[in-house]
Amino acid sequence: MPQADRWDIFCRVVDNYGDVGVSWRLARQVAREHGKRVRLWLDDLTVLAKLRPGIDPGLDRNDVDSVEVRRLDSPAGEVADVVVETFGCDPPEPYVLEMARREPKPRWINLEYLSAEDWVEGSHALPSPNPRLPLTKHYFFPGFTPRTGGLLREHSLLRRRDEFQADEGTQAAFWTSLAGRAPPEGAIKASLFAYAGAPIESLVRACMRASGPMWLAVAAGTPTAGLAALSDAQVIEIPFLAQDRYDQLLWACDVNFVRGEDSFVRAQWAGRPFVWNIYPTDDRAHWVKLAAFIARYSEGLDRNQAAALTALWEAWNRRGDDSQDARVRPGLAEAWAGFISRREAYEAHARQWSDRLGARRDLAAELVDFADNVLLK
Repeated sequence: MPQADRWDIFCRVVDNYGDVGVSWRLARQVAREHGKRVRLWLDDLTVLAKLRPGIDPGLDRNDVDSVEVRRLDSPAGEVADVVVETFGCDPPEPYVLEMARREPKPRWINLEYLSAEDWVEGSHALPSPNPRLPLTKHYFFPGFTPRTGGLLREHSLLRRRDEFQADEGTQAAFWTSLAGRAPPEGAIKASLFAYAGAPIESLVRACMRASGPMWLAVAAGTPTAGLAALSDAQVIEIPFLAQDRYDQLLWACDVNFVRGEDSFVRAQWAGRPFVWNIYPTDDRAHWVKLAAFIARYSEGLDRNQAAALTALWEAWNRRGDDSQDARVRPGLAEAWAGFISRREAYEAHARQWSDRLGARRDLAAELVDFADNVLLK
């Protein structure tokens, strides 16, 4: 079977930024680095217009960065060679019926959410025959091990990061463009991007008490109502940033508080200590997912370092329904103090983690290889 040159990627907006961010990065990388003709189908273009300036959400079609961006309800035309649904976003039913009529059949892939849980390795690349149509879907899992699909990483990303982090003038210019001034000398610079319900006020108070000079850049999309009484020169509310600028924010900070999936992965590529605000689920399954990543990420830290990291991540993700757990575990102030006192160790560990992940093939390359060389039937 010849290589698949035409790709259709489908995404529906679920987590305002994360799902669209991942889908857009994938579409752009598959087009630019692998020479595929890519259409990205979205039900709402307004989020992408924020992530990538130049997108007009009022148009049914935008052509940007070698990607054709289409509104999900616009006519699809010819079915692509490879159909990727991100996070269970099934293509529209008429499109699926056309897939079933097409010969040869398109290679249909469901790109799943990222998880560090052990079961992912056993589920990666498994087929799922359609119960009513002559089609087979394959599940493709991003991940942190060689038996998964890897993480999204553009070819030039780590080089651009290193150049930015090595240039103090470039960093100072970045901060000035963002906040009108550079951070105070010696201040710990932190970015904050969190879901509603995160204990933001408690974090800011803890930072002010335990960290010395602090420069906290609060990203748009983070609930900030409780910061009004705390805001001073050290708390900077920044506007919504396009993806490339947000990468620079992560590179410029000493600690990054991130949420969801897209910023979670980008924080790892920043090579700086970070704290993950995982998307909370009603069945509390997010705690299992959080614990799985902490266990994997903390390998290589000593016992006290791993315990302090775990304490902060758990305190940051605690909600009102976790009040009983809070009585037997460190509070946020105590957890932050334990974390920041070990900052040098976490800095070295974050860079080693990024280097280790960067030594293996990225998600887009794995996905293209899977479509071109594995799905031959």
